Amino acid sequence: MIEEKIQDEIRNFFSTKSQHEQSKTTKFQIPLAVPSYNHEEVIDALDSMLSTRVTMGEKVKSFEEQFSKYIGCKNGIMVNSGSSANLLALSILSNPATENSIKRDSQIITPAVTWATTVSPIINVGCTPMFVDVDLDTLCVNTEEIKEAINSKTACLLPVHLMGNPCNMQEISKISKEHDLYLVEDACEAPGATFDDKKVGSFGDLGTFSFFMSHHISTIEGGMIVTNNEELAEMGKTLRTFGWTRDLKNKNKINSEYPEIDPRFLFVNTGYNFRPTEIQGAFGRNQLPKLESLIKIRRENALFWNDELSKYSEYLILPKRNLENHVYFGYAITIKKNSPFSREKLTKFLESKGIETRPIMSGNYIEQPAAKLINYQKHGELNNAKLIMRNSFFIGNHHKVTQKERELVVNSFNDFFKQL
Repeated sequence: MIEEKIQDEIRNFFSTKSQHEQSKTTKFQIPLAVPSYNHEEVIDALDSMLSTRVTMGEKVKSFEEQFSKYIGCKNGIMVNSGSSANLLALSILSNPATENSIKRDSQIITPAVTWATTVSPIINVGCTPMFVDVDLDTLCVNTEEIKEAINSKTACLLPVHLMGNPCNMQEISKISKEHDLYLVEDACEAPGATFDDKKVGSFGDLGTFSFFMSHHISTIEGGMIVTNNEELAEMGKTLRTFGWTRDLKNKNKINSEYPEIDPRFLFVNTGYNFRPTEIQGAFGRNQLPKLESLIKIRRENALFWNDELSKYSEYLILPKRNLENHVYFGYAITIKKNSPFSREKLTKFLESKGIETRPIMSGNYIEQPAAKLINYQKHGELNNAKLIMRNSFFIGNHHKVTQKERELVVNSFNDFFKQL
């Protein structure tokens, strides 16, 4: 059959494709990211395309069930991006049909060092971001800052497991319960990370994940919400797709209340079109079984670099957190104050050696021009966020980094410090 021939050709293509060919779109020997998919994902996606059943269906549902089980939650809601996952999560909590919903003009506490699409959804649902500082050693939100920032308008905590490093969820969960606040975990960069042997994303009312091409596992574009709350999950399924009832468990009961309306087009709420495709579902369900092995490589890389670069601790802050917890979206480095060189000098040198670099996400968000367009609050001076904006960066840490690439990084740092 022609389908079998096509599948064989796809397998042959991936089996003969070298690492260099897979990353030949970049000039760097160590790019920031290399897509993690192989022939399995392409064949499963092609199956959907050839069948013409490409809109959200059974493959998406399969991935939702597998991923939510992996995280340790009862419900998974796949969407078309991690950004959409954040917007949908806050839309669930702020929807007037949600019991004890977040009211407009409420404040949502989130770290100043984050990605832009953690902040935008707060604005989109009519709330105000309250920015707090982060710790330099983990890049994660400082829990003492959270406590001090809470006021009568605070409705929700939105910590970010930045760069794959888990926040202190024991303390953050305690704070949210003591103050009766919603808790949404932005785990977009941290699938598989744990705190106290529990997967991040499973501590809060809702957890969000991203499967963009540069992430640990990829569905090309894609995201996921997980939750143990059945009511919030049902609300999410409604809002994900126009506000209709098609995906709801109790749709028959709702439909019976409106017999004059075609049940295929019964809208019980407002909503979005955040649906993923079966192609994304196919990628996801084939990627997930590979996640733990991909994380293992990242941890081994980071352990090697931490050991070899610790001799430069006078100048550099290297990633900190138990290796069994951290999943290393990238390998982050902060140059200490008063070091005799700038971030730009070091990153330019590394890139000349074939090691791609980039700043830490959006940096200190309130220094971005976009912040001038929004109403926000901040607690304290955000001194660590300011330093990260100027002195921090990361290099690629992924499954295509072998011993050769590990040593290239170490040798490049050695060469840099020799010339000081």
